[in-house]
Amino acid sequence: RYDDRYFVYEKENDELFFDLMVKGLKDIRFESLERTLPEPKTALDIGCATGMLLQHLREKGWKVHGVEICEPAARFGIEHRHVPVSIGTLEEAAFPDRYFGFVHFSHLIEHLTDPRSFLKEVYRVMRPGGYLVVVTPDTYGLQARLFQERWRSAIADHLHLFSRTGLRRLLREIGFEIRSFRTWGGIAAGIVPVWIKKPLDIGAKIFRYGDVMLFLAQRS
Repeated sequence: RYDDRYFVYEKENDELFFDLMVKGLKDIRFESLERTLPEPKTALDIGCATGMLLQHLREKGWKVHGVEICEPAARFGIEHRHVPVSIGTLEEAAFPDRYFGFVHFSHLIEHLTDPRSFLKEVYRVMRPGGYLVVVTPDTYGLQARLFQERWRSAIADHLHLFSRTGLRRLLREIGFEIRSFRTWGGIAAGIVPVWIKKPLDIGAKIFRYGDVMLFLAQRS
């Protein structure tokens, strides 16, 4: 299913998705973290789509690599953004042990058949002290509890949906230490008037009932 149609979807939305990723990184003060990492700064974006985040980090001086299962999207990143992308899964990329100082994946872990094995591989390729950013829907969020089986993330493509408690526990079991947690997205656009949506979205960040969660974790 990760074919030309999926690539079109990614390409049409890459600016939006990139903007959301950058906002998430800003929320955890990523620029301050950058200064704590040793040189060379190495970053891996798993499920990198067309490679916008990789291009952004490379322009800041990072040595970057991506992994993407959708071949047309990966080819676009390679040929148009000139970033290195391994086509296939993380395991197939076979990166060296303890190589990356920063690993990022957004809206990916919920699609995997074996999240635990995947996180073990992430742990293997990360440097000790390196940082991991995970973004995924939150079953504890307001929208999940309000809409239940009609929640927009309750779809067949999402094989594993996590609560914040469950994902925190899994990360710790693998060997990561949790450094920060954020949520955003109070209510989806079009469900309520803008004058209601705006304060709900603000409250989602303050009171942590957002539709999407971000964990910043550190490899022990």
